[in-house]
Amino acid sequence: MTSPVDPFIGTEATALPPQQGLAATWWWPKPQVGNTHPGATYPLGMVSACAYSGAYPTGYGRYGLSTEGVPEQIHDRTVASGFTHFQQSGTGAIRKYYNYFRVTPMLQPLDDLGELWDVVDEQAAPGYYAATLENGIRAEITVGPKSAVHRYTFPSHRDARLVIDFSLGGLAIPFGRTVPLRAHLQSVGPGQAQGEIVVEGAPLAVHVECSDTRWRQLLWYDRRLMPGGTRLDFDRIRPTTLRPFGLMWAGPTEPGEVVELRFGFSLRGPAQAQENLERECGPGPTSFDLRRAETAAVWDRHIGAIEVDTPDDDRRTVFATALYHSLIKPCLALDESPFWPTDGPFAYDIATMWDIYRTQLPLLTALVPDKAVELANALLHIGEEEGNLPIGYRMARGADRFSRQGSALAHTFFADLCRLDVEGIDWDWALVHLHNDLRRTYGEDFLLRGHAHPISHTLDLAFGYWCTSVVAARVGDKALVDQFAPLAARWINAYSAGTGLLRDSEFYEGGRWNYSFRLQHDMAGRIALAGGDEAFVAMLDRFFGFGAPAVTQPGVAPTAEEMALGYALDRFEGLNNEPDMESPWAYMYAGRPDRTAQVVHDIVQQQFGTGRGGLPGNDDSGGLSSWFVWASLGLFPVAGQSVFLLNAPAWRHATIRLGNGRTLTVETTGFVEPVAGGPAQYVQAVHRDGVPLERPWLTGTELHEGGHLLVELGPEPGAWGTTHRPPSAVAPAVEVRR
Repeated sequence: MTSPVDPFIGTEATALPPQQGLAATWWWPKPQVGNTHPGATYPLGMVSACAYSGAYPTGYGRYGLSTEGVPEQIHDRTVASGFTHFQQSGTGAIRKYYNYFRVTPMLQPLDDLGELWDVVDEQAAPGYYAATLENGIRAEITVGPKSAVHRYTFPSHRDARLVIDFSLGGLAIPFGRTVPLRAHLQSVGPGQAQGEIVVEGAPLAVHVECSDTRWRQLLWYDRRLMPGGTRLDFDRIRPTTLRPFGLMWAGPTEPGEVVELRFGFSLRGPAQAQENLERECGPGPTSFDLRRAETAAVWDRHIGAIEVDTPDDDRRTVFATALYHSLIKPCLALDESPFWPTDGPFAYDIATMWDIYRTQLPLLTALVPDKAVELANALLHIGEEEGNLPIGYRMARGADRFSRQGSALAHTFFADLCRLDVEGIDWDWALVHLHNDLRRTYGEDFLLRGHAHPISHTLDLAFGYWCTSVVAARVGDKALVDQFAPLAARWINAYSAGTGLLRDSEFYEGGRWNYSFRLQHDMAGRIALAGGDEAFVAMLDRFFGFGAPAVTQPGVAPTAEEMALGYALDRFEGLNNEPDMESPWAYMYAGRPDRTAQVVHDIVQQQFGTGRGGLPGNDDSGGLSSWFVWASLGLFPVAGQSVFLLNAPAWRHATIRLGNGRTLTVETTGFVEPVAGGPAQYVQAVHRDGVPLERPWLTGTELHEGGHLLVELGPEPGAWGTTHRPPSAVAPAVEVRR
């Protein structure tokens, strides 16, 4: 089932066919690279493992730091100095990069540690990564939720080595290195060692085993062996005085000799790391094939949850890979919080909440609702311990590190879960944290002045109050529902009545046009503020480039002048970045589903492709890939509102096996296989379980009930969806429980 997945998609600079038509007018300001990696992963697991070159931002690949345009190469080919763990997926500049416990298989002296070798014959599949280094050693890696197993095949050599560097972390770019503040490691028996590093307040422990107990087991410091040494301790490491340290196994090899390294990881000490290894990989000494098969089977179930009917193998690969990328992050680590003593949900690498809350979190809720509940409870624990619900959260102490990007983003996730009436969340406890979180950071300005700058936070906070009132209504707190209603209506303070756009302000990645067409809770009021349907559609048409000439995209190291001219276009970013990823569906609130169909068609068919350059921009922890999954199915979640907008699917037939055991099928009539640059198809009629559906949306409850959607398509726009508008409300349309 996972065979169509290509984990190499997005690992290199964007290399899509030239855009045609409308898509040629979109301007891409952010890095033109997916920033993904092909390493072994487990769905929503703690661990990933991949070849390490030190490149930005995952540690894999050929590029340096890039925040605009085409990324600059720091390597002209694929190289690696070893294999590391805990890679991020698709992120950008989040200022902390993991890549801990590098394993380097060597035939050279320890002095050569850190040398970059050519990487050839790479292979990757969900849960599996393999490559051969220039020194002739073949590496294969698989992972479990909290474990990794490496398998190395050696040529003949009198003194082959497996070297683990405990001191290396981060990236090999300026300001990219991560230095452990404290560390210890020790040999605990033949073929067994363990240790712990502490980085930015987060302890990460490892228990590691070598399958060949005949090999010599040695500690090393500053590339010098410590014969007879069994323990190293570092209490206060300074970046200026850091010397590399770690452990090594060494011994003679015959041609084709295989040695395995088994790793267990924990944020709660080496003993729990050993328990995790034994639970996931058995007693050893070898477990590679077993672990690989079990992880592949888990991936099969997750990716097999959605099947699409297409005769085009490339399109099937793009879809399957998008679904795969959507299920890598966040990292769930049950019973692993290093910051509070009780067992229970914990999560880290929630690095891009400002991207995933719109698309990926609704996808998790649909496909793996138990994991969505686990994540929700982890967020509440983080709020309890850190003092705020995270905008971004990493394997580090402190949650509120990304406040510029957005406010009150987790609130949308909780509102959707609340409306679905999921089990396993204490909603009274949730309400306390949701309410408190709204008053932090920019929330104080919002309460005192009626708005907050950057002005996009005004929209975030108003919607946050609207979402929180959903939870308040559920628990029967009518006083809070009444209190939140006028605060939710303050979205209007973000807009300039004269322009119909957001007020002048600073914006994080983009301009006011990119943020002006989000799907807020009162879209009817938003459209009225813009001057009505026709004026609103005209603004959207200008934004999406209807009638505009083709643009030139930024190249390598674009100048400030070049970027300023591009931003002055006030143009849709073509999913090269995420602030305007909801905008194509804004047309539906003005009765123009045909415009949504055309824009979405051009995105789906032209902005995603096969090959290493198949993504238009940073995948951002699966936020971009989740957009593709939803959009290609003819569905789009309006996050926080428990609404799914309907559009023309990109597949003749699709089957979605929901995590609650139900199935949703999307079948079409009049379908024509779409092509890049070709015409869009338009919805003429929809039937749900045989009954005509005049409105262009499903409620969240309806979607999660499953059933059968029959979508009639045609080559020209019809009347469907032009009369019944998606829901728009000032206050949540839910009954207050008493």
